[in-house]
Amino acid sequence: MRPRALAGIFGGLFAGYVGLAAAIPVLPSFVTDRYGSTGFTVGVVVMATALTALLVRPVAGHLADRYGHRRVMQAGALIVAVGGALYYAPIGVAGLVADRLLLGVGEAALFTAGAVWTVSLAPHNRRGQLVGLYGVSMWGGIAAGTFLGAALSSHGYGTVWAFSIGMGVIALALVSSAPAPARSDRASGGGLLLRPALLPGTALALAAAGYAGLAAFVVLHLQARGIGSGVAVLSGFSLVYAGTRLVIGHLPDRVGPRRMVIWCGAGEAAGLVIIAVAPNLPLAVLGGVVMGVGFSLLHPSLALMVMNRTDPAKQGAALGAYTSFWDLGLAVWGPLIGVVAGGLGYPAVFLVGAACAVAAVGVGLCVRRPVTLPAATG
Repeated sequence: MRPRALAGIFGGLFAGYVGLAAAIPVLPSFVTDRYGSTGFTVGVVVMATALTALLVRPVAGHLADRYGHRRVMQAGALIVAVGGALYYAPIGVAGLVADRLLLGVGEAALFTAGAVWTVSLAPHNRRGQLVGLYGVSMWGGIAAGTFLGAALSSHGYGTVWAFSIGMGVIALALVSSAPAPARSDRASGGGLLLRPALLPGTALALAAAGYAGLAAFVVLHLQARGIGSGVAVLSGFSLVYAGTRLVIGHLPDRVGPRRMVIWCGAGEAAGLVIIAVAPNLPLAVLGGVVMGVGFSLLHPSLALMVMNRTDPAKQGAALGAYTSFWDLGLAVWGPLIGVVAGGLGYPAVFLVGAACAVAAVGVGLCVRRPVTLPAATG
């Protein structure tokens, strides 16, 4: 592997997501104070990035395959900086939504191009591990950016916007410091939504139901049972999610993605069931830990399935399409689990998530094994 290149990629991704996430904790009050907007408008402004990220990820991967990973990743980091600068402009709510849509394009370009660049640098037997660690850089950036944005908010909105711009510039510098990857002479065609991404992506979208339910309703679920401290469950899940990838992130490469999908889906389902029936906080935290271990390695395992069935010249488009299913899953399950909670109660949210995790295993096992051609002789 090339440590200098990986440092630039992982560092650029981390810095870019710090810049993106720093605005999240202050945008609701900014929209309310500046424009007197309603809760619906606040939600549209905050979530607008998800729409363009969903649509642009396959395109960004395709462009990375065609024009170079570093170039597309640099464009993403630059958009993060420009989007931060536009927060200063008196552009109204419509302009703010447009800026957030633009930032979604930057996020998609930054993440997707970096992911396929990471895969191109990783040895064949460590691709899943590197994809998992790449995800840790993203989640670390989100956590750090959210915390720092909230901390800086006491100094005014302008300070947060300046911080977002600075982190975008740092991301651009870090990505630019990585040696440019060798260009492939092979054409990257075949469209944007490649067939190898369909079944693994569907499995990922199903698995997203459990995460959406945990993030949205675990606090309310435990409060309804007179337990409280639901944040501890989320914290336990997050810590184990990152720690699992750091400690045993090599398992998808070592034991194979199909076997890992079974174990991971079972772990997610078991953790969700434990949370649904937990009579006290320690058992609920245990459920979050079990879910975190399983859910952590599900994404890299399914990503390995995509890569194993995709021509190397088209892996950017394939990974972009695959990652879009995560955004799609959250977009679909967000309102659906709200309906489940309202009609059947909070425990049903976690039981539905567990059922979806089991269904994700079934879909994952429908992915055909890659065909291994016999070695040429002569």
